[in-house]
Amino acid sequence: MGTVVSIKKTNLMNIRKIFIAFSLCVAVAQAGAADYNIVDFGAVGDTARLSTVAVQQAIDACSRAGGGRVIVPTGGYKIGTIVLKSNVNLHLEHGATLYGSTDLADYKPVKSDYLSLRTQTETIQLIYADDVDNVVIDGHGTIDGRGKAFKKLSWNDEGITRPHLLRFIRGRDITVKDITLRNSGCWMQHYLACDRLRIDGIRVKNRNNYNNDALDIDGCHDVIVTGMTADSDDDAITLKSTSPRLCENVTISNCVVSSHCNAIKLGTETNGGFRNINISGIAVKPSEDQTSQYFGLPRGISAISLEIVDGGVLENVSVSGITVEGTEAPIFVRLGNRARGYYNGQVIGNVGIIRDVHIDNVIVRNAGATGCSVTGLPGHPVENVRLSDILICHKGGGKKTPVPADEKEKDYPEATMWDTLPAKGFFVRHARNVVFDNVEIRTDTPDERPEYVREDAF
Repeated sequence: MGTVVSIKKTNLMNIRKIFIAFSLCVAVAQAGAADYNIVDFGAVGDTARLSTVAVQQAIDACSRAGGGRVIVPTGGYKIGTIVLKSNVNLHLEHGATLYGSTDLADYKPVKSDYLSLRTQTETIQLIYADDVDNVVIDGHGTIDGRGKAFKKLSWNDEGITRPHLLRFIRGRDITVKDITLRNSGCWMQHYLACDRLRIDGIRVKNRNNYNNDALDIDGCHDVIVTGMTADSDDDAITLKSTSPRLCENVTISNCVVSSHCNAIKLGTETNGGFRNINISGIAVKPSEDQTSQYFGLPRGISAISLEIVDGGVLENVSVSGITVEGTEAPIFVRLGNRARGYYNGQVIGNVGIIRDVHIDNVIVRNAGATGCSVTGLPGHPVENVRLSDILICHKGGGKKTPVPADEKEKDYPEATMWDTLPAKGFFVRHARNVVFDNVEIRTDTPDERPEYVREDAF
């Protein structure tokens, strides 16, 4: 018995030694990761004075030392473009706000050598990072781009004369957590060709200019987005593919979003496409603030838009557990052939692919009467789409409507592109193995259209 007790005591002592050693390692690591307060580098809590240089010096010093936290303390600080670097944690304390300058001269034009649709010219952004590892933006502070100051000068001027607020290109192990993002000049946050991206618990308000998306994930792999609350004039949760790199292995859950356009959208740029996408637990509602509208409709165009129009592939996509208040045409699945390349002069010679999609457990109230659609092109059908356990309630009142004669093969894809559809439920054209299971369409007033209209669909 004495020997057993001795062994037990020895094991306990060894465990304690291991724990103490681990604790010391953590303490040493934490001690090595120092804090760099922007005020110590000359930042001034006065929005009449520019603190760009001070903030950048804090970032540079942190990076040179091997990493740590760059602290933005309580107060308001005006900046132009700052560039984040590897192993830097930009931490905004409660009550801290970084305000974007309203002078374009304070923004640094940059050009990445990663080739995509939107990297072929110099672009401007408030916070930028390219080819970085292990970068964190967190805290309970705010980044406000004051984007209303930048007027729209041409159709494709986003990032040219109207700055993005946050842009990561080729980032690895990127975390954005708990902060509030407001008022970008165009897209709020653009993550291009990033790996292992995590977005957690952020709040987004982007309703002060054109192209005011809330979130754009573009050709990224291994992404987790959770707990985001977003209110945007343009698209809310947006996956894109502006290069051959697919958006792949993406999970988005437990978010509340409002949009004048599309609440959940895969597209429009789809050169690579989307694979292994899981979107669940999303509440879609109209914005409580209807004082401005640049694009879309007051209650939104669609809740779910899944699109391929630039030759890419969309496969293994699941959208489930979606509750929707409003939107004109709640569900839109579209295979088109806009065929826009991702670099000047590129010719897209193939039509893309949509297959293996499951949309289930969706409840929609107070939708518009346009109807929903699942459409491909002649000889290029949408394949293997299952829609189950769906309830759509809309105002009804529709008259008998003919099937659209124009395929609109090259048109910009939008859920309202054919205006009122021939079905009060779903219009399905050029499709194979589209299955409806426990789908119910309710209308407030009688509607002359059938629930389903199929053409070249079986």
